[in-house]
Formats: sequence, structure tokens, C-alpha cells
Amino acid sequence: MRFQHSWNAGDAIGEASQRNLEATIRRSLELGIHHIETARGYGTSEAQLGRILPQLPREQLIVQTKVAPTEDPTQFLRDFDDSMGRLGLDHVDLLGLHGVNNETVLKRSIRPGGCLEQALKLREQGRVRFIGFSTHAPTDVILGGIEDGRFDYVNLHYYYVFQDNRAAVEAATARDMGVFIISPNDKGGRLYDPSPKLVELCAPLSPMVFNDLWCLTQDSIHTLSCGVSRPTDFDEHVKATELLGDDSATARQAARKRIAPIEARLQAEYERVLGTDYARRWQQGLPRWEEVPGHINLREILRLYHLAKAFDLVSYARDRYNLLGGGGHWFPGSKLDRLDELDLGPALAQSPFADRILDALCEARELLAGKEVKRLQQE
Repeated sequence: MRFQHSWNAGDAIGEASQRNLEATIRRSLELGIHHIETARGYGTSEAQLGRILPQLPREQLIVQTKVAPTEDPTQFLRDFDDSMGRLGLDHVDLLGLHGVNNETVLKRSIRPGGCLEQALKLREQGRVRFIGFSTHAPTDVILGGIEDGRFDYVNLHYYYVFQDNRAAVEAATARDMGVFIISPNDKGGRLYDPSPKLVELCAPLSPMVFNDLWCLTQDSIHTLSCGVSRPTDFDEHVKATELLGDDSATARQAARKRIAPIEARLQAEYERVLGTDYARRWQQGLPRWEEVPGHINLREILRLYHLAKAFDLVSYARDRYNLLGGGGHWFPGSKLDRLDELDLGPALAQSPFADRILDALCEARELLAGKEVKRLQQE
């Protein structure tokens, strides 16, 4: 997603951009990273990969693309065919239904005759080896996709600063599904540009290496998205894999012991800043954004505010906060622009921290408000 030339699939591909992409792919293979993920929605990415992938030994590659489920399954098949033409391959190892972000899209995908059934037929034809879904949805929606039982893997968000999807990870593991983590470096706290406080708390590791190990030492997680845009972007991740060593249970246990003091230090600071009881139970009784006046995304706003307060992740929190209101089903809900005119009392009636949350929201609005931010595809 981050090393393509343009978000407009029809744009002419610049020579320098293509050289960078090919150098990045070759560097990944040198390092033993064989899983290449793209999507139909990533602008020129598929077409650019189509210039290099057919030149490489196919048996060494794990190629994943993603196609958005559509109301008309025949359109989904046309989109898949178009993606395959761009990639220049006769099959992909992984095909993800892209953006299963709410119950409506999930039901559209798994209904009889829907896009999942079409994907299963592609698997029978040998054009796809495994089928999954990529999601930014609430945990209960993700669980619905997992419990359908026909998916082989799931792409979801789960990393140190966002652990809400633990139940989905566990459910996928129980069904022997692959678990692929989306954007652990960017959505996981902009770890390529961490705050000095986070750097200090994670020492002697970098925040990115800590987060990589936090994920990869869990038996249920198989793959992390690096999100690279140039060949050197792999370097910090390689430090994590060198510390992890092999993928044995013994190696993971040793790595867990290495990061345990850092995790304890982060949790202690989080609780020191926010207060222990509040830090551990603030989500209790909070409604989903659809049930809040003005569709304010209380859970996400408070999560971002807490990270800004506890770890000085202000830039990260501001960027994410200012996506609200323009992120569609990829990042739903609204900001706090209308906070003064809305009565949030009923929405907070089940929260043991209602008064404190109201104060926190006022402070969050002052701390995080800024210019509107667009998703990368919209810029």
C-alpha cells in the first residue's frame, strides 16, 4: 500500500517509483520475507507488482491480494480477473475479501450466492489457494466472519496499543485460521516516529521492535504487515526477528521474557497516569458509536486520548482522531465537534466513570482537535 506510485490505478507509473518497488521486493526476498500483500484498491500497486512478480520464482512467493465484496457477485469476479491481469499471475496464494468492516458488508459477503461462494469456486479452480477477509470491524462482527467457518485466515488489527480484538484472535486460533496483523507500525502508534517518552519506556528495544516481539511471541499470530515504502524500512523489523530467533516455543518463551519488563513498565505508566481502576475498566458500559448522540466514537476517542496522556503519542492520536467523520466504514463515527450541544448522559448511564469521561472528552477535544485528516486513498 505504501510503496506504490499512485492511488489512482490508471496513472502512468514513474520509472523511479518502479525501481524503488522492485528494489524493495528484492530486499524482502533477500531477508527471507516472501509474503507480498497488495489489494485491488491500492492504486497502481498490483500493476507495478505485475512487472516484477512474474520474473521471480513463483514457488518462493506468497502473494496476497484483496478484492472488495460487492452487491453483485459477478462484479466481484470481474474485479478479481482484473486484479489477476494486473499481477500477471495464474493464481494467488491468498485472496482476501477486502473491508468487511461492518455487519452489512459481512452479511453481503457470506450470504448464499454471495462473494464468499464465488471465492470458494475460485479456490476449487486452483486460482486461489486460501481465502480470508480483511477487517476494521468491531470484534463481534469479526467473530461472525470467523464463526462462518469457511474462511482460512483473517487480517485484523491487534497490537500492543489496541488489544480489543483478543477474542477474535483466540477464536481464529481455535479454528486453525491464519492471523495476519494489519498495520502494527502505523495504526499501532506511528512507531516509525515514536515519542521520546515511548522510546524511554521501551528501552533497550525500540518501540517498533518491542511491538513486533509482543505480536510474534503469541502463538496465535502468524504474520505482521511491515508497511514498507523503501528497502531500508525492513531494517528495524529484522532486529526483532533476530532477537526472536527461530519460531520454536522455546524461542518465543525466551523473547517473551525479554519483553516482559517493558510491558510491565508500559502498563505501570498507563495506570500511574490514568489511575489503576480507571485504566483497567474505562471501557465498561460504553456503547458503540451508533448508539451515541451525534454518533461520537467514544471508545476510539478515549483510547487515543489515553495514549496521548500516558505515552505522549499526541501526533498519532491527533491524526487518528481527525480521521473521524470522514473515514466511512473503515473508521466510523464522529469527532467531538458538537460535544457542547449533545446530551451524553444516557449514553454514559452504564459507565462507572461517567463524570470523569465527560471531563476527559472536553480535554480530548482541546488536545486532539486540528485540521481534518483524510485516509491515504482520499489524499
